[in-house]
Amino acid sequence: MILIISSRTGHSPCPRPHAGYPRLFVRVPHAQSVPFATTRVDVCALYLRAELHHRSPVEPSTRVLCSQHAGPGPQREGGLRVGDREDSNLYISMKLKAAAEIGIDASHVKLPRSSTEAEVLSKIKSINENPELHGLIVQLPLDSDHKIDTEKVTNAVSPAKDVDGLTSINAGKLARGDLGDCFIPCTPKGCLDLIRQTGVQIAGKRAVVIGRSKIVGAPMHDLLLWNHATVTTCHSKTDPLSEEVSRADILVVGAGKAEMVKGEWIKPGAIVIDCGINYISDPSRPSGKRVVGDVAYEEAKEKASYITPVPGGVGPMTVAMLMENTVESAKRFVEKNDPHVWNIEYTKLQVQTPVPSDIEVSRSCVPKPISKIAEETGLRSEEVELYGQMKAKVLLSAYKRLQGQQDGKYVVVTGITPTPLGEGKSTTTIGLVQALGAHLKLNAFACVRQPSQGPTFGIKGGAAGGGYSQVIPMEEFNLHLTGDIHAITAANNLVAAAIDARIFHELTQSDKALYNRLVPSNSGVRRFSDIQIRRLKRLGIEKTDPTALTEEEITKFVRLDIDPDTITWQRVMDTNDRFLRKITIGQSPTEKGFTRTAQFDIAVASEIMAVLALTSSLSDMRERLGKMVVASSKQGNPVTTEDLGVSGALAVLMKDAIKPNLMQTLEGNPVFVHAGPFANIAHGNSSILADKIALKLVGPDGFVVTEAGFGADIGMEKFFNIKCRYSGLCPCAVVLVATVRALKMHGGGPTVTAGVPLPKEYTEENLELLEKGCSNLTKQIQNAVMFGVPVVVAVNVFKTDTAAELELLCHLAKEAGAFDAVKCTHWAEGGKGAVELAKAVQSASLTPSQFKVLYDLELPIADKIRIIAQKIYGADDIELLPEAQKKADLYTKQGFSNLPICMAKTHLSLSHNPELKGAPKGFVLPIRDIRASIGAGFLYPLVGSMSTMPGLPTRPCFYDIDLDPETEQVNGLF
Repeated sequence: MILIISSRTGHSPCPRPHAGYPRLFVRVPHAQSVPFATTRVDVCALYLRAELHHRSPVEPSTRVLCSQHAGPGPQREGGLRVGDREDSNLYISMKLKAAAEIGIDASHVKLPRSSTEAEVLSKIKSINENPELHGLIVQLPLDSDHKIDTEKVTNAVSPAKDVDGLTSINAGKLARGDLGDCFIPCTPKGCLDLIRQTGVQIAGKRAVVIGRSKIVGAPMHDLLLWNHATVTTCHSKTDPLSEEVSRADILVVGAGKAEMVKGEWIKPGAIVIDCGINYISDPSRPSGKRVVGDVAYEEAKEKASYITPVPGGVGPMTVAMLMENTVESAKRFVEKNDPHVWNIEYTKLQVQTPVPSDIEVSRSCVPKPISKIAEETGLRSEEVELYGQMKAKVLLSAYKRLQGQQDGKYVVVTGITPTPLGEGKSTTTIGLVQALGAHLKLNAFACVRQPSQGPTFGIKGGAAGGGYSQVIPMEEFNLHLTGDIHAITAANNLVAAAIDARIFHELTQSDKALYNRLVPSNSGVRRFSDIQIRRLKRLGIEKTDPTALTEEEITKFVRLDIDPDTITWQRVMDTNDRFLRKITIGQSPTEKGFTRTAQFDIAVASEIMAVLALTSSLSDMRERLGKMVVASSKQGNPVTTEDLGVSGALAVLMKDAIKPNLMQTLEGNPVFVHAGPFANIAHGNSSILADKIALKLVGPDGFVVTEAGFGADIGMEKFFNIKCRYSGLCPCAVVLVATVRALKMHGGGPTVTAGVPLPKEYTEENLELLEKGCSNLTKQIQNAVMFGVPVVVAVNVFKTDTAAELELLCHLAKEAGAFDAVKCTHWAEGGKGAVELAKAVQSASLTPSQFKVLYDLELPIADKIRIIAQKIYGADDIELLPEAQKKADLYTKQGFSNLPICMAKTHLSLSHNPELKGAPKGFVLPIRDIRASIGAGFLYPLVGSMSTMPGLPTRPCFYDIDLDPETEQVNGLF
């Protein structure tokens, strides 16, 4: 059995001694209180009544020992029992009663006799990892139907929680004299305390210990030895035992043999501690037996100066010492573990100049085992599913456990309108977290999106950050990771298959045939499935008996009547393939001529990815998956995945993908990599669940840094208006990433093209071009401030930037309303290069939050679009083109008009025209179409045409990617 003891929060009430308290049996004349050491955190008084029989001509008085113990916060001890032995139950009840009387909570884990060794060890492991439990004892013997290695089980208890003091580590420390760094077994510790209470000096005395068990004899020998007694250990083979006993000033007996030590052996005036419990026949007792010790008490008490009786002697002291050890364990835990500061080991970077390739930098650092990262950040082993050594999934039970804890500080990283090269948001996110954690010693967690494999093999390459600010291993990050995108692909394509199959079957079968196949008879019985009953209720049919439906009701039930021209659901794959942008399906003769035009999207464009990113729980995900609208019926009604009957299967396919993926930075900071929705047709942010778990783990003084896709006009706006609206989380700061080169482009610099060397305007000092381009920076700062959140500008420094350019940029940023503007060199230096940024973010986070969203959801669709266009983009107005107006009317009719807006526009300009740089004004924003992601929970207006399937360039990245068959090392990623 496992016994766990914990004290209540705050000061425990001090119970007063009373008649019902176990007798401890120390009887000495002129008794007085003897306090134990008092600790500084909180005090609970443990009152013990102990009697030591003292040979005196005067009737001895009863001595009350007041033992003051410190209770550092909640103290908990746990006990584990296997089986249902009566004697074990008795011992446990004594411990539970003692714990309750002194204000310590004790819990009792009962495992059945059928428990295996593995099950016992698993339970011990979970208790070892629970920071709320300070003590753990395993009640022996283990009464199991299976063979269990007692030594293995005993040593499985964490030495820090081994309040019984029985593990090999604690025994070893005691044997070598490390008394302040171990737990002493309770019986020997209680015996020593009783000896000290006599007032007799132990140092220099001759002590004899009879018995050599691990529980009493051996540790008692060590305790007396390190208290400077001269100690002899005897046992049943010692000859002559009587002579050894007769020389003892202090005698401790734990041999387990009734009355084996005779009174005549005792040295006059000796202190006798009897640890034995034996049963002998006694016809005068109702039970026919009585309890005696290992010492012939009636004889010995005539010669000993102090002696413990049996029963009522050592036993209560053993329980008292168990309580004291538990309080000491809690005290040690508090002293070593600040609940708000991780005990984390950071990795020291070996920075090289010039900076090697990203893959070389990634491999220059040896990652910590991901299990260590999990442990360092406060996750328990049962909350983590390992995927090899370097990545893991975190179960949602972690959030449930941590739900009552205070959140940390929430920071979003965004950017100015970028060049096609990108300006380093991911690198800044990782660099900032490394600075906050490894350098400022604050709890810091990064939360980033999982990249699509399409760009990895296409033109963009990986997305793990860069230089000395990366998520590692980058191969794992950029390739399959834990298979989330593959799960999304499978789920998405199951929906696509269900749509076309349903259309086909409805076109080729009568109502009766459809009904017989949708609700088949099994062994003469027909039943609706749960999902079919829910569909009946949505149709207003309150029947559960398949035979009770009318013909009209059957028709309504079996006919979705999907209009093929309204299908919005496409098949997906995680590969860039331009030839799948428009395809014809159904060309096989078996489909009987039912063909239609369709397309493939990249997998991360699937609405299921957006659902994953915005869900808050497994039940919420199940509900959102069922709400996804895939088409309209010919009557204009929305058709959902729930109508198709496929939503439950989607939840099954996504049950593992919902768990955030845990990785690490180059400097050993934790990173959640979870979800990767498009930043144009979706909201472009990592998952709410990852953020929520991370915010609990970092604690109130820690930081969670997440990244929003594209520039602040897109990713940040959606982060605030969509993600924060659904999560309920309140950001405390915005980090706006800016570069000199991008601002020169906005000032009228030449076109920047990926793969082409930068023109000289970008590599030579040009303050005029830079100042003109800062109009874009000013507008993006204003956009962030509009939400009531302080903005820190992170200037991502390149080697071609001049000091004058950097100073001008920082000056103009502050002038535009930024809380601060800081130069950063984290790409070249890791966290060290972002320390000043981290300090600025820390300062900004202390300002009172004024966060607010931009628009009311109850406004008409067009009004919400107009607010975004005018306030965020700087447009004069919007123009709804005919198709967009038609969709706005349709979604309003269908009841979807109260959803947030997710604008799908170019990321290369604040306007709809990628050629308009800086901060354009005086334009009207054209809305070509409006589409709906009802399950994810937003409408997305299309500004211009949006490609949802990238193509491959003339020379894709895959030319450089290869596998070394000898080392199994991936080469060529960047």
